[in-house]
Amino acid sequence: MKRFIQNIKNIWKVEELRKRILLTLFLILVYRIGSFIMLPGVNADAILANASRKGGDNVLESLLSMFSGGGFTHVSIMALGIMPYISASIIMQLLGMAVPAVQKMQNEGESGRKQINTYTRILTIIICAVQAPSYISLYASSIQGALPADQSVLWWTTAVSCMVAGSMFAVWLGERITDKGIGNGISLLITVGILSRLPSSFLSEMAANKDFPLKIVLEIIVFMLIVLGTILIVQGVRKVPLNTAKRVVGARAVDEQGARNYLPLKVNASGVMPIIFAQAIMTIPVMIFSQQKDGGMIQYALGDTHGVPYNALLALLIIVFTYFYTAIMINPRKMADDLKRSGGFIPGVRPGEETAEYIDSLVSRITLPGSMFLALIAVLPSIAYACNITSGFEYFFGGTSLLIMVGVVLDTLQQIESYLLNRHMDGLMEGSRVRGRRSISEMSSGF
Repeated sequence: MKRFIQNIKNIWKVEELRKRILLTLFLILVYRIGSFIMLPGVNADAILANASRKGGDNVLESLLSMFSGGGFTHVSIMALGIMPYISASIIMQLLGMAVPAVQKMQNEGESGRKQINTYTRILTIIICAVQAPSYISLYASSIQGALPADQSVLWWTTAVSCMVAGSMFAVWLGERITDKGIGNGISLLITVGILSRLPSSFLSEMAANKDFPLKIVLEIIVFMLIVLGTILIVQGVRKVPLNTAKRVVGARAVDEQGARNYLPLKVNASGVMPIIFAQAIMTIPVMIFSQQKDGGMIQYALGDTHGVPYNALLALLIIVFTYFYTAIMINPRKMADDLKRSGGFIPGVRPGEETAEYIDSLVSRITLPGSMFLALIAVLPSIAYACNITSGFEYFFGGTSLLIMVGVVLDTLQQIESYLLNRHMDGLMEGSRVRGRRSISEMSSGF
């Protein structure tokens, strides 16, 4: 405890770090306030009545609300949240794998990155302009008395413009956090939106099990073990030993690669993208069949997001998408060529084609446990639901939300520790270093 208190004092002593943390907290507060500002003309009483009546039973609605920080169910100006920007980032990265012009921009360094960011923002506006009318007509209009009776063209134009502006403002806040604050802004805003539902969900779980306090304790222990396992897999790498070329500095021969003489291959190279793709596909039968109880056995089974058929198909899709996305993300031939150009080689493996085949075989083998872990993480909320954990709290036991939270927390802690170590202070953890994970802009390329 003394060390923890001293670390907090050290963080506060570093003026630049203190200013960045305070700015980050302020911008997050602005984002949270914006998620409660409703669209013009929306009846707040009807929205509150709808929320209390449903109580989070709609699985798809609960997930979308979680990632938008509650803005989705509040019919707020930030109802779409950051997700249009994430969708635009994913599209641009997929285009970079197929369109030569985008590939050229990706290889042009800083100038190319600025061009891609500009196109990503333009694509975000287009996605928002398409999603906003759909959101109003499909979701907001389904809430009785929520929208004004006289929905003129002016009102529609104003509402859609407010939603587009709200999403772009959220993107701007995220970029400001990245540039002037601490951590990756887009990632933090999504994480804050997820964590904002944790206190109310946990209180609901405690209220439902007030006569069984031991169950709450067991749930907390299981949750901590799941988080620990997630950290181990997220951080897990297969270290491939390398022999690197040496250069002469004075009278000494020094490794070109410095202290790192291995090639790290991540066990979970695809990040959360397989879960995102699989869940996006599985939302189609959920939307179509979840309300149809007479549509046949198959339709009804796929409409039940907590059922065995749905989760079995979801797990299978995740395993397939993990291999697919890992094959896109990792190019063994390019890695082999880079090693050959830098004078590095894997002991016992000839440079060139044999090295590419060796790396490809290693990636294929370590992808299997990584894909099975992602599938397990994705179905854990349904397992938690089967163990009578309340709706809402179950989502914190697995799924996309858990992977995002773990990755963002690790990345933020790593940045804070870097500031401390650069000023010759102790790190956050005694005897070890916090290794950060990739950010969400990379999480769109691994989330």
